Amino acid sequence: MTTSDRESDPDLPENASSPHGTAESVYEGALPRIQRSMLVLAVLLPVAAWWRFGWHWALGLACGCAVAYFNFRWLKLGVEGLADRIVSTGQPRSGKGIVGRFLIRYVLMGLAAYGILTVSPASLYGLLAGLFLPVAAIACEAAYEAYVALARGL
Repeated sequence: MTTSDRESDPDLPENASSPHGTAESVYEGALPRIQRSMLVLAVLLPVAAWWRFGWHWALGLACGCAVAYFNFRWLKLGVEGLADRIVSTGQPRSGKGIVGRFLIRYVLMGLAAYGILTVSPASLYGLLAGLFLPVAAIACEAAYEAYVALARGL
């Protein structure tokens, strides 16, 4: 890897001189890239669905994307909080709080599905498709990492 390659890539730290260090720096940025991909896809996919399938599908897809994004964020924050608590205190967190937050996510998903179903049964398909937003974002990340690995010979 040349110096100009390191300077032109914003994902690499300045001290990433070895291929092992470069690979680690790419993988460390995976979660922020996945979240950005989710936001971009949450805007683009409903627009494409509106053009192809109509506003019912687009509305359901937008709601499904929103539920999936917030579910992903809450899960990430919950795991980070749990890890911080275990590392800092050495004691596991209360099981009631973890289970409560886990159940609240599914209650919210059920309420969103019910709300969409009462507006239009056709929108339910869009909602269900929108719940797969993290899968699409992870697929984008996998394609990016494969490209980086092939381009840099990692």
